[in-house]
Parts: sequence; C-alpha cells; structure tokens
Amino acid sequence: MVLAIRSILFTAAFYVTTFVQMILYAPFYFFLPRKKAWIVPKTWARVNLFLQKHIAGTDFEIEGLENLPKGAYIIAPKHQSAWETFGLVPFLDDPSLIMKRELTWIPIFGWYMLKTGIIPIDRGSPLKAMKAVLTGAKEKAAEGRQILIFPEGTRRQPGAEPAYKPGIVAIYNELGLPVVPIAHNAGLYWPRGNFRRYPGKIRVRVLPPIEANLNKREFLPRLIKDTESACDELLVKAALDPNPPAMPPTAVKRLKELGVDWTGPTRD
Repeated sequence: MVLAIRSILFTAAFYVTTFVQMILYAPFYFFLPRKKAWIVPKTWARVNLFLQKHIAGTDFEIEGLENLPKGAYIIAPKHQSAWETFGLVPFLDDPSLIMKRELTWIPIFGWYMLKTGIIPIDRGSPLKAMKAVLTGAKEKAAEGRQILIFPEGTRRQPGAEPAYKPGIVAIYNELGLPVVPIAHNAGLYWPRGNFRRYPGKIRVRVLPPIEANLNKREFLPRLIKDTESACDELLVKAALDPNPPAMPPTAVKRLKELGVDWTGPTRD
C-alpha cells in the first residue's frame, strides 16, 4: 500500500512539475541559442531525480563519467525504462536524441524536444527512416554533438535476452565515431507498463568507448558483450541489496543463470 501511494504521489508530482516548468521556462527557452538552452532540460531532469529520491525513495549512482569523450561520439544506453530518457541528460554535453517523430507532435513537450535538435524518425517506413537518421546524424556529428541511440530500439525487461537492431551498426559505420555503451538497471525500479516506482538505488555504468572503424563482425558482438555483461553485474548487485526491488520473471531467470537463486519478491 505504501509503495502504491508513494508511486502515485511521485507520478503526480512528475507531471505537474513538468507542466509548470514548461510554462515557466518558455518565455526565454525558445529564444536562447540551442546549446545554452540545454540548461532547461537538464534542470527539468534534476528536478525529476530529486522528486524520485524524496517521494518514491529511488536514488541513483553513476560511475564511469570519465569515459565520456569530448566532442562527437555515439551514446548507446541500454533501454529498460523511461528513466534513462531523462536520468542521463544532466551528465551529457550536447546530445542529439534519435526518437519517434510522433513525440514531437505533443503540444509544448514536442516543441521543447525540437528545440534541442533531435533526429526524428518515421517508424512507418524503415528504409526512409534509416536514410533520414544517417543524414541527420552526420549533420549533428559535424557540429561536434553526441548522437544518442537506444540500440535495441524499444524497452526490454531487465534480464531479457538482448535484441539489438541493425540501426546502431549502420550509424557506427557511417559516422566513423567511437561508441560509448551505457549499462544500468533502471528497469528494476521504474518498470515498463507498471505505475509502481520501487525504492532503492538505480545503478548506471558508463563503459569505456568502443573505438571507431571496427568491422561489423567485431563491433556488434563487442557492444552486446560489454553492455550485457555490465547489466548482469548491476542486476546481481540489485538482487544482493538489503532491500531489493521485486524482480520480473526475466530477471529471476537471468539471476539463476548467473548463479543467484532468487527467493525475494517478484512482479509481472
């Protein structure tokens, strides 16, 4: 009951403060140069992280920030939840997100996203979408920006079999830039399709960059191995916490494969 109440209160605070901030910042946000305007999304993200900690009881820690290069590179986070869509923002310099075009149609929110210089994609036409992504990514990289793409495309449950899409390979080959994988276990605390926000500590690990210009037979297996190995370690750490979150079936199965027999709480 307490978990449900705290989760509802956090969700309400999240949406109310987001709306209020969008209204308050609008008079100057849209007139600032794009890079300076990033102070607004970063402030919004920090407010959310504060609310999450003090209402839902979910803190976070991030390690490996020293692995982020200067200038243009590709950021490839694991995608488990909505958390990483904002939780990483304060720690990035000038990222350009690859995201669904439909999100830009949301009033006010979509306008804010367009201001940051995203790369919108039309999922209804895969070939057309990939051409647009490659063109947009090259333009943003030429400006010294970071290209942020979720290699699996959609959110995956913690512990689920990886399902990396070929888009990350195409972008890597086209841009000739290093790729920084980011592992985390946010899906345990901010689960997909579940209003509950579990207390505990989200762990994020920024991994060493994968160098540019590997061939595709080397690059994708390396990206998967580096990311999934680190995610496995963070899953085990969460399971061994004094007050671990409820685990979905995929996480329970993966823990068993990693030698941990889970006897704690579970969820769908």
